[in-house]
Amino acid sequence: MKVIGLFAFIYLGAAWSQSAVPPAPPQAQAAPPDPAMPNLPDDAVVAVFDDGMKLTMAEFRRIYAILPPPNQQMALRDKQNFLHQWGLMRKLTQMGEKEKLDQEIPTKDALEYYRMMVLSQAKINSQVNSGSVEAGAVDTYYQGNKEKYKMVKVKAIYLAFSTTPATPVSSSKSGGKLPLTEEQAKAKADRLVKQIRTGADFVKLVKENSDDETSKNKDGDFATLRLADNVPDAIRAAVFALQQGETGDPVRQPNGFYILKAQEVTYRPLKEVEDEIFYQLRQEKFAKWMEQANRDVKVDFPNPAFLSGK
Repeated sequence: MKVIGLFAFIYLGAAWSQSAVPPAPPQAQAAPPDPAMPNLPDDAVVAVFDDGMKLTMAEFRRIYAILPPPNQQMALRDKQNFLHQWGLMRKLTQMGEKEKLDQEIPTKDALEYYRMMVLSQAKINSQVNSGSVEAGAVDTYYQGNKEKYKMVKVKAIYLAFSTTPATPVSSSKSGGKLPLTEEQAKAKADRLVKQIRTGADFVKLVKENSDDETSKNKDGDFATLRLADNVPDAIRAAVFALQQGETGDPVRQPNGFYILKAQEVTYRPLKEVEDEIFYQLRQEKFAKWMEQANRDVKVDFPNPAFLSGK
């Protein structure tokens, strides 16, 4: 069972490395080396197999690199067993080649299929990683899409409402104060917006009216939002339509209304987003290349019965 388990672990790594999914853009900084990796020079021999083949540290690192992260951990945790099973796989492979099993069907077809998978993935990786971005393209993109990098520091008043009739229990939970109905909360929100737009102190109104204790205790400070933040669409649309210092119309949410004020509007600086833009432009260029490659593939089907399934 131990042999089967380790075989599964090695084959899983091989299958993972053959995935035809384009890789994510590389990070700005390479991940630090695994501290469990032996600190040996590349030419250090770390294993000698029974046919005399010597495995160097550099070769072990290359084997390690094609494994998925969980299997990398397993390989480093039990290096002796991992390389023993690697040696067993080599021996079985050599035996299969000697018997010309690689020329038999379906093994021959499977080898060709996996060769095609690995090479097509290698081409995708090469195309992604070698894609160039023209000089000045990052700055041009930033200037033309600056709204994508907008940040709005928001203050808020939250007016809760109840969709169920008031009861003595709900009244006691709110300190004897009856919860507002949706219509009452909307009318109150409209009155507060009108007061704010005619000069009322927003923070004072927060202290007197907001039902959100967290932001209330921070003078109404709600959040500094970016377009990509995970917030309800209605909140996002309302916030990013505001100019600095402006208060929007009440925004309905399932259990209350928000009155949102754009306390400060800024933009993420180019220096902070230039890597993000660079990789986005490179991925867009790759996507165009991939679409063209796909369009260039022409397949004729001369036998209608093949596609009809009859």
